[in-house]
Parts: sequence; C-alpha cells; structure tokens
Amino acid sequence: MHYVYRFVDEPPSDNIVEILGGKGTGLNRMTRMGVPVPPGFTITTEVSGILRREGHLSDGVRAQALEALAWVEQDQGKRFGDPAAPLLISVRSGASVSMPGMMDTILNVGLNASTVEGLAAESQNRRFAFDAYRRLIQMYGNVVIGVDQHLFEEALVQLKGQLGDPRMPDTSIPADAMQDFCGKLLELIEKESDTSFPEDCQAQLWGAIHSVFASWENPRAIRYRKMQGIPQHSGTACTVQAMVFGNLGSTSGSGVAFTRNPSNGKPGLYGEFLENAQGEDVVAGIRTPHPLTAAGAMPGRETYSLESTMPDVFERLCSELKRLETHYRDVQDVEFTVERGRVFILQTRAAKRTAQAAVRIATDLVAEGSHTPEEAISMVDAVALDQLLHARLPSEQALKGQGIVPFARGLPASPGAVTGHLVFDSSEAEKKSGEGMDVILVRRETSPEDIHGMKAARGIVTATGGMTSHAAVVARGLGKCCVAGVSSLNIDYSARQVSVSSDSGVLELDCGDVVTIDGGNGCLYLGALEVRAAAAVPEFDQVMQWADDLRRMRIRANADTPSAATTARAFGAEGIGLCRTEHMFFSAERVETVRAVVLAADDESRNQFLDALFPVQRDDFLEIFRSMDGLPVTIRLLDWPLHEFLPRTDSELSVIAKRLGEPEATVKSRAERMHEVNPMLGHRGVRVGITMPQLYKMQIRAIFEAALLASRGGHRVLPEIMLPIVSLPEELEVLRVDIDTIANEVQSGSDHRIDYKVGTMIELPRACMVAHKIAAFADFISFGTNDLTQTTFGVSRDDSAAFLPQYLEDGRGLLSVDPFSRLDVEGVGELIRLAIERARSTRPDIKLGLCGEHGGDPSSIQFCEKVGLDYVSCSPPRLPVARLAAAQAALRSQDAR
Repeated sequence: MHYVYRFVDEPPSDNIVEILGGKGTGLNRMTRMGVPVPPGFTITTEVSGILRREGHLSDGVRAQALEALAWVEQDQGKRFGDPAAPLLISVRSGASVSMPGMMDTILNVGLNASTVEGLAAESQNRRFAFDAYRRLIQMYGNVVIGVDQHLFEEALVQLKGQLGDPRMPDTSIPADAMQDFCGKLLELIEKESDTSFPEDCQAQLWGAIHSVFASWENPRAIRYRKMQGIPQHSGTACTVQAMVFGNLGSTSGSGVAFTRNPSNGKPGLYGEFLENAQGEDVVAGIRTPHPLTAAGAMPGRETYSLESTMPDVFERLCSELKRLETHYRDVQDVEFTVERGRVFILQTRAAKRTAQAAVRIATDLVAEGSHTPEEAISMVDAVALDQLLHARLPSEQALKGQGIVPFARGLPASPGAVTGHLVFDSSEAEKKSGEGMDVILVRRETSPEDIHGMKAARGIVTATGGMTSHAAVVARGLGKCCVAGVSSLNIDYSARQVSVSSDSGVLELDCGDVVTIDGGNGCLYLGALEVRAAAAVPEFDQVMQWADDLRRMRIRANADTPSAATTARAFGAEGIGLCRTEHMFFSAERVETVRAVVLAADDESRNQFLDALFPVQRDDFLEIFRSMDGLPVTIRLLDWPLHEFLPRTDSELSVIAKRLGEPEATVKSRAERMHEVNPMLGHRGVRVGITMPQLYKMQIRAIFEAALLASRGGHRVLPEIMLPIVSLPEELEVLRVDIDTIANEVQSGSDHRIDYKVGTMIELPRACMVAHKIAAFADFISFGTNDLTQTTFGVSRDDSAAFLPQYLEDGRGLLSVDPFSRLDVEGVGELIRLAIERARSTRPDIKLGLCGEHGGDPSSIQFCEKVGLDYVSCSPPRLPVARLAAAQAALRSQDAR
C-alpha cells in the first residue's frame, strides 16, 4: 500500500482531499503549479485510522516516510540530524475538512545539542538557532511528552524578569540567555514527566508524527467537529515539510493573508504580517502584527505595513495570491513565510467567511466574469444566512477568550440573541414589557395561555421540550429568540426564582436578573452581552434572485396568522405550506371558547360556542388569503390533542364551568374522563373530525366563506385543506365528502368559484405504507416530519431532551445528529421514499411536499430534492435559507446526473 506522497507526486486519485487532507492537497497542487512551497510529503489519512486501531506506525509506513525524507534532503542539500548542515522539518496535521488550530503542529523537528550548533554556524545567528531549539523543546514537551504549556510560559516570563523586563519581546532575549534557557526547559521536562527530551532526531520524527495523528482525538478537535458537523471517523493526514524561517532578522517574517476580506467580502488583500517571527507567533498573539497593506493600517501606522517595509516581497506575495485565487476559483486563506526576502507559501485553503462576506464575494465574482451565478451561489453557506437575518453574539470561542462562558445550555430552538430581565409569568412579561423593560420569559414549558407573554418577551427559555415543542414553534412563528429544553433549570414559580445545578455548584437567579440568551447555539449567559445587529447586505437580494431562478422546488412558509403570512411573503414565500389552525386559538378568550366546545355536555351547547368561534376563524382566514393573494394556502384542520385543551388549574376550570353554566364538579369529572395518558397518539387530528364533526365543519365553512369573500374582493384564492394524522384511507374518504358538500353549499348561487384542493398530512408509518390508497382521495400529500420522526423512532420530541444528548456525539455517539433537527434519511427518509413511490403509482400528478421543521434544514432539503418533492415549508425566518439550499440541492442533482 502507498501511504506517503511527496508534494511533487501525481495525486493518488480524484478523491485526493479525503486521502491527503486539505493541507496536503493544497501543498501538492501548489507545488505542481510552481508556487514557491518548501518541499515535503504527506502521510495519508488512512494511517490515522490504522494508528488508532493498532497503536503504532508500521514498518512499511516508516520506510516510505524515510524514503520521502531522503528526497527532501536531496532537494535542500541538507541532512536530517546532520550537525554540519541540519535539515529541520515541521510536522503538521491536515484533515479533509479545515479545522483551523484544532490539532497539533510541531516545528523545528531535528534540533538537538549538536544540530543546534550547526544551525547557528550555518545561519550565523546564534540567538536564532537557540530560539528555534527553545520552540521545539516547548512544542515537543507539550504535544508529545504532555507537559503543561503554562509551565513553559511561566519559565519564559521568569527568564525575562531576570533579564530586567518581564514584558520584553522574545526577539530581545540574548543568545547566551536563550541557550541557558533551553537547558532549563530540558530539565523542566525531566522533572515534570520523568522523561527526557529525545536527542535522537529519528525519535523526534516518529514521536511528532504519532502525536500529530493522535491530536485528532484531543478535546478541542472533538468539540470543533461536533460544532461543525464534521464526521468523527475520517481522521487526519500528517504533513512533513522542510522548515523555512521567518525569524532570521528584519528581512524575514511570517503572516496570514486572505485574497479578499473574510469579514465583509471587500476585494483586495487582507491579513497580517509579523517581522522576525515564526508562524505560530502570528496565531498565538504574543506580539502585535502589522497589516499587509498601507490602506489597512491604522492612521499614522501605514509605514509599518508589509507593503511599505518590504515592497518587493509584497509585490511577489500579491502575485502568488492572485494566482492561487484564480486557480482555486475561490477566496483563499494563505499562510506564508518570508525568509531573508524570499516568499514561501506554506498553506492555502478556502477562506472561512461571514455570511455577509460570502454574499458580497459571490456577487463580485459573477460581476468580474470569473464565475457563473450557479457557481457563485454554491459558495454561500445556506445555514450561515441566519447571521444576516438575526441579531447575534460573538462566537462562543470568542466569548470564552474573554472569560465569558454559558451558565446553562439548551436547544437552539429559534435563532437570534437578546438580553433581558428574567420573568416567570406571562402576564408579568406583558406588563413589564409595556413599561418599557426588555424581558426574557422563562417557563418549564409554554402553553396557549402564554402567548401574550411570549409575544411581549424579547426571548423565551423553557426547561423542557425540544426543537419542535410549543415554545420552539411559536417562537419561530413570532420571530422570537428561543432556547428550549434547558434541563438543568429548576424553576420555582412561587419563589420567582430559577436555580441551575452544575459541577461547580448551584447558581440561583431571581426575577429581574439580567441574562443574555443565544438562540443560535442554545447558550445562556449571565448579564448583558454585546449583541450584534442583523447585517444589511445589498447583494443579498441578488443572491436570492439567482437561487429562485435555479431551484426546482417551491418554498412555502409555516404561517398561522395574518401578520405571519405578511412576514412570510416579505421573506419570499411562494405560499403557505402549513397554517396550523390550533395556533389561531392561542389568545386567552379563544382558548376558553375552545375548551367550552371540548367540554360541552351536548351538541346544542357545543354548537353555541362553535358559532362564537366561526366569525373569528373566518376573519383570520380572510386576512391570510388577502395577504397571500394568488399563492396557495394549505390549512391544516385542528391537530392538537383534545387533551391539550383541558383546563389545567382550578381557576381555569372555574371559568369554563361558568361559561358552560354547569357545576365545577361536573365539568371536572368530564375533563378527568377525557384525560389521556399518551395524548400524542390519542384523540387528535382527523380522529376529532370523525368523532366531533361539528368542529371540523365549522372550520371548513369558515375557510370557504373567507375564500369567497376574498375572491369577491378581487383576490385570487387557492385554499388547500389538509387533514392531519390520517392512517386509514377511509378517514380521508369520509371527511372529503364533508369538505366537498360544504364547498358546494357556500358557493351555491355565487358567480365566483373557488379552486380548492383536499389532501392530507402523512405523519404515521402506516400512512406511508398505504399512500397508494390514500392518494385515491387526495389532491396533495404533505409529510409532517415532526410527528413522523416521533412515530418512527417511538420518541416524544418534547421529552427527548432528557435523554437524547446521551445518544448524540457529546454522549455515547449513537446518533450523529438530532433527528428532530435533521431528517433521519435512513429510517424516516425511507418511509417517505416508499410513500412517494406508492402515491405516484396511483396518481402521478399528485402534489407532494414536506412541512415539518426539517423544511428549513439544508441537508434535509437536499434529501427532498433527491426524492422529487414539489415543495418544502418552513418558518418565515428560515425561508431565505431554504430558498438557497433548494437551489444548491438542484445544482447538486444536476451534477450527479
């Protein structure tokens, strides 16, 4: 087997990045382009897996590495471990996906008591040689031997203090002092580890390679992969490369350059340079670097830029950077070193960028003629568009660097970042908000009665529930920041206090205390943090237009109110894919009326309250139809379990009993009989339409009367009535008769005809299996993947927060992602595939969509494109994400063909 590839070798296959990693691939390609790259070789990612399994490098890998090292020696005219002309090497990690700073690097490998003298003689710079030796001892001692880095740092500070200035730059330490310091570091390693730093350069090489491969498993790398969704099994490659030195005096240095500004996307060179320094000095921040360009410098500091101090070097660097961006056809993040006036490129990779920069860069590349719109939008991360649409905090890593860490974590249920005062009661939230106070509503869970508080609050936090809980769904509909399922919260409503248990003890917070919540990553912070406003990017509309032109699937919105419908249209919705009629009952007065309907003793009493609800429903539908003029509106008839409408407190029971004109005991007894052990699988959805037909008939009539009124007002109305929780084709058959009958009654005698459709939401595995029979009575089918995921896994999404983390990669790793946030393609997806195939076998023209929360997830949208769904529907704030993701999915499907 071939495990080692020199930079000059032909790439091993088309799948080069998976084999050589990002760093190795870049070095191979740049070398073959003629870019000035120090010679070296890459040990493949396959060795990473072998090493994890077997615990050692095989003789075959070692032999291939030594053969490649001999080629580097010949190229450089130096020998590894030779005291007369020592070759020094760097050993670096390089995964297939960029993980900047997450794994380990060891520089200056090959220095010992003998070779350091040879380096001093060759460079004629003794201070430089022993500084290089000092760096190797520290890196090797920390990474390979395991001595805490802070011990080395403390020793260095102590040395500077002895020299008279604890704050002196490293470059000011005299050669003799640096030499003595190296000896002290060697003693420190022996004292702390009972291990000696290896004098044998070969031992250094194998120790460094082994440790760099092992750094794939270090905590920060594991954490980063979880954050970024990078597979844990792929492993890293290891690159071994001849050293070039940026710390050889004033004509040397190291830096990082971007071919365009990664923060805002502006064209032009962007980056920093540190004179007389090695690369880690720039990254570590131990000295303040200077900008590359004079224009990027602070006023009055232009002469310190690389452009001013080394104009020839700057010109050469610009030339190489332009060549790299042209070759890779993307913005590049480049590490470089200048050794005595010579430019060397050490690494190039696609630059990570903000969403604001990504949008600007995409439009600029098209304007410059180097990219087509198809290519440009493929470069924009759809998920990152949330940065443009919502207020946000600095990254969690950036906050940690400031000593700011979250006091609790939950699920990122609705994006955004807000600061406010804690309140635990919805009425108080409304009252305080009305007084001008920003509040965060904290509840164990939310219910319809909390809608006024949720609307008034800046943000919402719940101790229970998941990504599709009541709090999460309503918050997204309201455009509110929400963190759900914070299981560490213990809320005491009577004491108006919340406590959070952790390894460090118990934190208690009172009503009125200030917190900041981040709905983008589920973090809760103490105090008021700086919240960055949503970015305004002029090029955003252009990117969205390209996406709309290129995608096949239509993108609809989940919207339940007239205001939500208006918002959805502003975000580019092509209709409403899910109007949840139960959400129209969230106000206190409406909830009471629905409770009266549910708990009424007979049809006469029930009809009285349905008559009260009817005009309210009709008026809401009318405004929604007006807002969505000419676009389809899919209205799901009531889908909440009747159990959810039962009164929960004595005061609520008293109100309902009074409205019904019955004794409280009688109503309480009736409510107790209706109580369900498992309401998710109980009396809900189409089952209510069968057993309590008056309720569905009221909703159906309200829809058609509203449609007729809107049509008479000059609006084009396209209602689609959706029946939920269907498992039997006969359920749809029976209720379709009611729908058609009422439609004919309402339109009788009118010149206006309503073009309506009747369909169902498939949320149960049985419905998937009999989709060919259901399709005989349905004009459309929409997959409700929230409930389909629950019923397929047999897991309640509202209760899963208590145990699901143990299944995810921060627990036992049984699941790579939360199936409620990203569609489970293997299980739920297969049911959807089967249902699509069977439904279209009966009715080839049937319209098929998806309206679960997965409709706003790019990877789930990719699946929807593959299986040929006609549309997806998501919450309004996710619409731009879904529009772009659908275009990218369409382009990938074209490429696959």
